[in-house]
Order: sequence, then C-alpha cells, then structure tokens
Amino acid sequence: MTDSGPGDAPERGPPGDDDRANAESDRGSSARDADSTDESGGSARDDTPPADGSAVDAGVRASSERSPTGDDADRVTGENPVQWFLKSDNEGVAALRDLLSTVALVAAVGLVLFAVSGIWPPLVAVESGSMEPHMERNDLVFIVNENRFADDGAVAGVVTYQQGEENGHRSFGSYGDVIVYQPDGQDGVPIIHRAHIYVEEGENWVEVADRDHLRGNTCREVPNCPAPHDGFITKGDNTPYYDQVRGRSTVVKSEWVQGRAEVRLPWLGWIRLQFARL
Repeated sequence: MTDSGPGDAPERGPPGDDDRANAESDRGSSARDADSTDESGGSARDDTPPADGSAVDAGVRASSERSPTGDDADRVTGENPVQWFLKSDNEGVAALRDLLSTVALVAAVGLVLFAVSGIWPPLVAVESGSMEPHMERNDLVFIVNENRFADDGAVAGVVTYQQGEENGHRSFGSYGDVIVYQPDGQDGVPIIHRAHIYVEEGENWVEVADRDHLRGNTCREVPNCPAPHDGFITKGDNTPYYDQVRGRSTVVKSEWVQGRAEVRLPWLGWIRLQFARL
C-alpha cells in the first residue's frame, strides 16, 4: 500500500453497507477455499505432522511388511549370500544344496574310515569266490594298516594260520589274518587271501607246509622253494593250493601287503565293482 500524502480522507459509505460487504467477501473466500478443497481430493487435508510421529511409523511398518514379489520373492533383504543359499526355496538351489550335503556326508564318512584304517582306500570289494564261505562275491571289506591293532606275536603286523593255531587267534571263520596284497608287487587287481606261513629267505618251507596244499613232496618240486625272500605263503579258503604253488604270486613281501581285513559288509561291494567296470 502506497502513501498518498496529506489529502482529504476518502468518503465512506454508511456503516451498515460496509459490514455487509465485508461479510459477503468473507463468505466468498470461504466458498473458494471449499471449492479448492473439493477439486483436490474431496476432503480437507491437514499436512501438519502429528506430534507423536505415529502416522510416519505406521507408514514405515507397512512398507517394510510388504511381501516381495516377482524376482524378489527368493531374496531376503539384509542376508549375506551364504544365508540366502541355506534358506532359499528355489528348486535349483535346493537340489544343489542336497547334492552338496550328500557329498559332504560321504566325505566325512571317508575321513573317519581313513583315520581309523590308516590307508586309502579303506574298502575293497571281493570279486571271486576264493574265500568262500567266509567271504562272498560282492562283499565289501573294511581293511586297516596291518601294523594297527596288531595282535601279540604278529610278524610284520600279521598273524599267520600257523601262529593262530598255536595262540587261538582267528578271523573270518578260521585261524590267522586275512590280508590284501599286490601279487608279485605289481600294480593291478589285489588279492585278498589268508596268510598261512611266514618264511625267511632261503627257507625250505615245504617242510612246515600242509601237504594237502602242495603239488609235490620236496622243495625241489614246489615253486618258490626255497623262499626267494622273506614274506608270507598265502591261500584262499576255497582254493586247494597255496598261491605260491599255483603261480598266483611269489612269496608275499611285507611291503606288498596293503592291509589286514577287519569287517565284511555283504553285497555292498557290488556297487563298487560296477563303478570299477565303467
């Protein structure tokens, strides 16, 4: 409002008319405010935030409680990748998780068996019937290092059939220990047979052998006699002759022995044999 200077004061109408004009002006302003309110939303809106912040809190809770949809349905906000992998309901992730769990379980069992046996692999499958009836074809046999849990009087960790007859040591239905060895010390399929006699280099072991398991009556008539080196004379429980007589192997050196049989698991060796043939 500008200052007009000291002029004459404007004339004013009758008081009654001015009051009516002001009242009409106020009513018009109120009507305009109401129209503005109706156009914007149909009701009056109070933008002043509440003193206690309850409306804001409610909005935050509503936003945080909304369920994820679409690609976000399998993602949990704030979790690290490991937590997400362990909790995810995705079919592919669940299948991979089950596979890894199975592998981990097998690995854990293998580590325990290795810790007990001291050799790897600690399990061998029986391919033939040469040890029947005490070991059957397709049996799975748990073996240990021959120097572990060795019986008193064992030679190189092995109790022979002859020693077992003297001290009563038995395994798998007969005297002495059953061993797994590499024939002639060569790579290839190992043999699982019973150790019968321990001989020293140059020994005429025919003199102490069971004649029923020989093909000849004298050392000269029997292969591997005299003994070419220290080691074991072996035989399958279901075979008529010693391995050294049949030509399966020369006298078995202690370093050719892979382990001593401890536990037999019927039929489980079939699975191992099938994988070996692939």
